[in-house]
Amino acid sequence: MARSKDHDSALWHAAMRDVRPMAGRKATAPTPAVLPGKKNKSIAAALAPSHPLPGVLAAVEISHGRAGGIDRRSAIRLRRGRLPIEATLDLHGLTQRAAFDRLCDFIAGAESAGKRCVLVITGKGLSSGGVLRDQVPRWLNLAPNRARVLAFDYARQHHGGAGALYVLLKRRRNP
Repeated sequence: MARSKDHDSALWHAAMRDVRPMAGRKATAPTPAVLPGKKNKSIAAALAPSHPLPGVLAAVEISHGRAGGIDRRSAIRLRRGRLPIEATLDLHGLTQRAAFDRLCDFIAGAESAGKRCVLVITGKGLSSGGVLRDQVPRWLNLAPNRARVLAFDYARQHHGGAGALYVLLKRRRNP
């Protein structure tokens, strides 16, 4: 799928919106880098998600059970459902756009409220596996969610099994 320069520029600006120039330096206009060996394909386009929703992939992607930023004991407690669930979001019956917006709002609200572990219910889907079940892990890796999420894993059967995710949020640090 070919992407326009406008799309690349929009991705760049979305990724860099929180970046400020160092003291004494001026901001420069972005120039998308080109991947070596790829004809007219910028890095932003290569990293763009495979779905039509906005966002930029994080530099270090997390996936089910792969939690690089937490200790082993916390990762085991998350996987076994031993962390207290402080909030729940049910995405059943929503469109992708509505589910994406609701997930972003929910993660931001839970993080600002100081919650640590939340449950996101996607549903298992029909025989195809479920669109939301496939998309939510990708959305958790997009900005601004990735900055708030430390790890996630499938829920235990009594919390929804493969149709739900435990999401461990980063601790809020007071400046």
